[in-house]
Amino acid sequence: MNPRREAWELLGGEYDVRVLEPSPPAATTPLWYADDPLAGPYGVRLVTPVSGLGRSWDELARERPGLADFCANRWLGAWRRLAPLPRAFVATRRSLHTLAEHVVAPARHAANGKIGLRFTRGGFGTPYFGVDRQVRVEAGRLVVDGTAHTPATLGEAASLAGVPLGMPPEVYHPATPAAPDTHLPVNPAAAEALGGWFGFGWSVLEQLRFDGRALSPGRVQLWPEHFDPAVDLGEEAAGRRASFGASPGDDAHPEPYLYVSPWREHTGAFWNDDTFGGASLTYAALLAADDQREIALAFFRQGLAELDS
Repeated sequence: MNPRREAWELLGGEYDVRVLEPSPPAATTPLWYADDPLAGPYGVRLVTPVSGLGRSWDELARERPGLADFCANRWLGAWRRLAPLPRAFVATRRSLHTLAEHVVAPARHAANGKIGLRFTRGGFGTPYFGVDRQVRVEAGRLVVDGTAHTPATLGEAASLAGVPLGMPPEVYHPATPAAPDTHLPVNPAAAEALGGWFGFGWSVLEQLRFDGRALSPGRVQLWPEHFDPAVDLGEEAAGRRASFGASPGDDAHPEPYLYVSPWREHTGAFWNDDTFGGASLTYAALLAADDQREIALAFFRQGLAELDS
């Protein structure tokens, strides 16, 4: 799968394109060992997932309605709304978190020592590594080098990906069990909802990263142990740096939520979540919003402003 080439061919080579999903060839240089969705050099005609850098896919989809489904499926534009979650969401989230921690991230770590994952269509996966290898989860299925599987247990999934179970403890402490007989129940509708949440979160966080390019942003990455996309921004020396993320939920939050987690303690009404000492915006608040992306961006931008207060 080569999402960037697919997008370029769709537009007939008319534009230099950028997309959210990782594309080959595998990056082999430090620091990130991964391609950057917003990286230059840029062509004269450029279309990207964010506003303010060339033309946006969303703008292009408004002009060319035939592009709407392509953009919506990849969270590039023509944005779909988040919807109420299926009842099986939590159980599916736990299964796919288990795959992220014990199968998907370890496959990348074995090649280059990195564990950061990315949004991929319908779910999440590795950037390309090694000889253009990729392991990902799409619609709840484990995809290894282009072949989709539905493993019943964690041991079967690890065997399909060619990884041993048991990430070294100095890398991270897993939040899910690593037993080979761990069952992996996945509800298709819940897996679709999770993939949609990651796509939504990724598109918003890349926009925040671009808007905050003067604030030394890191890369947007999905950390397997936390199972959430996040990016760091802000002036660390002045105590104004924070992690901005899109959690699919955890033990303290049954539903997904956006968060701002400051690296140094801050006080005030904005910092409303005592479970981690930061601020959160609930899934219910997003569902109720007329413009879900705008309320998400407004929440993150308020977080940046609060760090400066």
